[in-house]
Amino acid sequence: MTTSQARERLLAAAVEQAMRGGIADMSLRELAAAIGTSHRMLIYHFGSREGLLAAVARTVEEAQRATVSEWGYTTAASARRLWQHFSDPRLWPAERLFFELYAHALLGRPGTEGFLENAIEPWVTVIAGALAREAGLDDKTARAEARLAVAVTRGLLLDLLASGDRESVTEAFECYLRRAEPGAVEFSQPDKEVRDE
Repeated sequence: MTTSQARERLLAAAVEQAMRGGIADMSLRELAAAIGTSHRMLIYHFGSREGLLAAVARTVEEAQRATVSEWGYTTAASARRLWQHFSDPRLWPAERLFFELYAHALLGRPGTEGFLENAIEPWVTVIAGALAREAGLDDKTARAEARLAVAVTRGLLLDLLASGDRESVTEAFECYLRRAEPGAVEFSQPDKEVRDE
């Protein structure tokens, strides 16, 4: 087995552990024991506990973006389907890990280098591409709408993790969708008077 294959095997095991019961509160030794390796091997392949956690979060995020690419995000039906997926309690351990790492990256903690750069832009790119391709939006508008979608979804997921009130948070998501429907509210083209102020 090559070094790269060994790293991928360990990463896959760590992702499985994260999805099964969470890993954010585990020490490196506890995590190593849970996935059948040593803490030294984890340090060798990932540099630190934070480096491993960031790799796990990146892997989960890549899988989630692939889901968005497959399902789309240009209709209320596809957005609802994705919300049901993202708000599923089975994903909460991975989502808690994401928000923990987000906070660590904002503080500049070692092992989280590059995390912030990949936390928003790849999502904006995927959703904006779908909006441009399927809804015919120009690139600037598609990117603005995509950034709004990412911000709203992330904010509501944080609310969900804090409150556990899936029904109320889902109603808030529905409120966002009603406003986002074509013709409901127009944010992208302010009138001249507003632009000139």
